[in-house]
Amino acid sequence: MAVEHRGPKAKGVTAQSDIPATDTPKATEPHASGKSKYDRFTTLYRGLLWATYFNGCIMSIFVTQMIGLPLYLINRDLYYSYIAVTKQSFALLIVTMTQWWGPSTIRISGDESVAGQIRQTADGLVEFDFPERIIMIANHQIYTDWLYLWWVAYANNPGMHGHIYIILKESLKYIPFLGTGMMLYGFIFMSRKMATDQPRLAYRLNKLKSRHAGAVGPTTALNPMWLLLFPEGTNLSGNGRRKSAAWAKKTGLRDPEHVLLPRSTGMYFCIKELGNTVDYIYDCTVAYEGIPRGGYGEEHFGLVGTYFQGQAPKSVNFHWRRFKVADIPLDTAEEFDEWLRARWYEKDLIMEEYVSTGRFPALTSGPYKYVETRVRTKHWFEFGKIFVVVALAALVARNVAVVWSWMR
Repeated sequence: MAVEHRGPKAKGVTAQSDIPATDTPKATEPHASGKSKYDRFTTLYRGLLWATYFNGCIMSIFVTQMIGLPLYLINRDLYYSYIAVTKQSFALLIVTMTQWWGPSTIRISGDESVAGQIRQTADGLVEFDFPERIIMIANHQIYTDWLYLWWVAYANNPGMHGHIYIILKESLKYIPFLGTGMMLYGFIFMSRKMATDQPRLAYRLNKLKSRHAGAVGPTTALNPMWLLLFPEGTNLSGNGRRKSAAWAKKTGLRDPEHVLLPRSTGMYFCIKELGNTVDYIYDCTVAYEGIPRGGYGEEHFGLVGTYFQGQAPKSVNFHWRRFKVADIPLDTAEEFDEWLRARWYEKDLIMEEYVSTGRFPALTSGPYKYVETRVRTKHWFEFGKIFVVVALAALVARNVAVVWSWMR
């Protein structure tokens, strides 16, 4: 039974009536990254270059996926390995477009649970040492959060950017080409109605805990998997803030100031279904430099500003924690709900430190308090991998056409 909270408003609680009705920034409010770096002509030129590159890569990846579809009927393990390569190609796309059009400083820290798993490399990059099978969760600041977290998979050793699986809202699968590609990637689409979502979620999770043939002998092994989900269910915005405050008031809970109250049902189902095939949950707290207290990232960091006008975040900040699945209460959904909410209140305190000081808590071990780097590829020529299969297919098709014309 829901209990209405009638006491005085606790620190960090935002009542529904306290939230402004508009979700857009005031005209006089400065941008979090300063004024646009480019005039209108340059902005348009950058936009056209970005659109050409992005759409060209998307079409190349899509055609590559179509070329590999027959493998599904021949050898499933080979097919999934092939699709993983196309997923790596999409990761290279988002890494290069961020590197070239929207560069930002990435500042990374974590608590003692991830000690030794985040390292600065000699060339200024970062290397993560996270396991091959994890559940990754994060607060959801803006729509591009998943982009930066996919880059983390790329920066991991071994690289996991071909084995990331994201839980998304169902409407995204209808985007031309992109939606089809995401379905082939095995991403999980949710309608937010558990009666509808549970069967499809169970089906996909069963796939993610399936085993493949080992390299030697009759052994089998679990497939690599990074399952990314955002327990808040939506990105932080005025509308989301009001809904979180209303739910907190209805249930007598404290509404956090910097994050939304998490929804535990989907995550609980994922953990239970995956069972003992996953040992750890990695939690990332994400913050973008320049967003004022009470502000929303979507007001500052849209597509045009970030990639065309040179107004990318000055820094994107990550704070990592790790939780052992065996230590999480999973006997009942209610126990897990309390556990997750407690972690989110901790996350709110971590966010408060960032908002107050401009920094997350520092790393607890190693030579650095923070690892600072940028989103970029390890080698300048890596983007060429996106076009390899299409180029080879075109070359083969041309040679076949030449031979055919000669035979005629």
